[in-house]
Amino acid sequence: MTPWAQRYDPLGSPLLSTLAALAPIVVLLGLLATHRVRAHWAALAGLGASLAVAVFVIGMPAPMAARAAALGAGYGLFPIGWILLNVLFLYRLSVEQGAFDLLQRSITHLTADRRLQLVLIAFSFGAFFEGAAGFGTPVAVTAALLIGLRFAPLEASGLSLIANTAPVAFGALGTPLIALQGVTGLDLHALSAMVGRQLPVFSLIVPFWLIAAYDGWRGVRAVWPALAVAGVCFAVPQYLVATYHGPWLVDVIAAVSSMGALALFLRVWQPARADGDAPATGARPTRAELVRAWTPWALLSVVVFAWGTPQVKGWLNALSSPSFAVPGLHQLVLRMPPVVAVARGEPAVFLFNWMSATGSGIAFAAVLAGLALGARPARMVRMYGETLVRIGPSLLTIAAMLALGYVTRYSGEDSILGLAFAHTGYWYPFFGTMLGWLGVALTGSDTSSNVLFGSLQVVTAQQVGVSPVLMAAANSSGGVMGKMIDAQSIVVAGTATHAVGQEGAILRYVFRHSLALASLVGLWVMAQAYIFHS
Repeated sequence: MTPWAQRYDPLGSPLLSTLAALAPIVVLLGLLATHRVRAHWAALAGLGASLAVAVFVIGMPAPMAARAAALGAGYGLFPIGWILLNVLFLYRLSVEQGAFDLLQRSITHLTADRRLQLVLIAFSFGAFFEGAAGFGTPVAVTAALLIGLRFAPLEASGLSLIANTAPVAFGALGTPLIALQGVTGLDLHALSAMVGRQLPVFSLIVPFWLIAAYDGWRGVRAVWPALAVAGVCFAVPQYLVATYHGPWLVDVIAAVSSMGALALFLRVWQPARADGDAPATGARPTRAELVRAWTPWALLSVVVFAWGTPQVKGWLNALSSPSFAVPGLHQLVLRMPPVVAVARGEPAVFLFNWMSATGSGIAFAAVLAGLALGARPARMVRMYGETLVRIGPSLLTIAAMLALGYVTRYSGEDSILGLAFAHTGYWYPFFGTMLGWLGVALTGSDTSSNVLFGSLQVVTAQQVGVSPVLMAAANSSGGVMGKMIDAQSIVVAGTATHAVGQEGAILRYVFRHSLALASLVGLWVMAQAYIFHS
């Protein structure tokens, strides 16, 4: 096929072209925000709108648009859907074998305060899974754990999404920043250090924000010493490791530090009893019961972390990691200046790394956990099939969401929106940060947002006269606050909490928090650009 160059002003008016590119987002989020449209129908409607804009407004050849949608749908099922399926399988095994009840007892004996249970699980424990695996794993795990502690489904979903923000830029062993370095050519350690000067401020804020969202400022005042311990013991290692080591182990070290410090602190300090606390029930678990309770999650942590290390991942990829260049799309869509410095073809490759994928590691951990807990293999097979049937609608939704995101990317709709942000001049550090937020909201991934907008950030920063490293890093730091409103994460949270059909309510719950936190990141980047001259 003949290469096709993206067009960034197809209607001859930047305003009209921007409004056209915005239409699929309005359709998707507008339908999700209503009470009457299920998530998979909203996703399919948004996908239809994106295809219509791509073909009839921008002029993308219809076969190319269809192939981009198919590639996105494939990515939605693998690796995203694969992760979700296996996490929920592990959760159901834990419940059926009685380990989850023991886990609840162990947590409630550590603290009966639901606010501190929330911080320990959603913020500290979730950050570990973000650092080790990313891509939906932390939200799926923590939301399921909160449901087990009798949080309401909407609360469990929304609060898990709010908590899974500050660690995202360093998620999956630094994958977002490694991808950002790849598309910008900037020094990886410089990018890591810059994000390390942006996000620790918000690592301090998020625990307080999380409890304010759950229990108001009265609740914050009651437990602020523990929130300070969790935040400081996350933020300080995050800054040190990002600045002096690099992006790979930032979240893992910070999360372990935060969990350990908070657990030790709660041995010597407890808040006054609050309404709605989940008091300890039954006797304190014995050592053997504690081992049984935490066995599934310990195995998950160890296996997922090992699966994500370069050595293990490289070995598994060498065994089997086929990739497929999409015919009629690979390198045939040309991304054009000023989005990139020189016109270049967009790769379109589906990597079926079924052995090294995080979801495969989770499946392996689930099988080990099931055997350790005494589950019969035949019952495990039946339970896996039941889990697959249960999340079928969610897998359809995720596939449609990712198809929409890929059509947006390959048609250039994302770049049209990005260029609108780039015309903000002096205010570009703020709006460039918001561009990262929009990118993650559209694609569901800080990595994808960095790939989409990293070059644009560098080119525009040079034109505006601010640091390219600052703005490339701001794309990732701003993007972390978009993680809580991207449709993929919302569907994962809804599925993990059995709140399928409530995606619109989850979006309404978290949207204002996402926008407010992203705006604060933008203001901090403005200060770095013009006051601190980072």
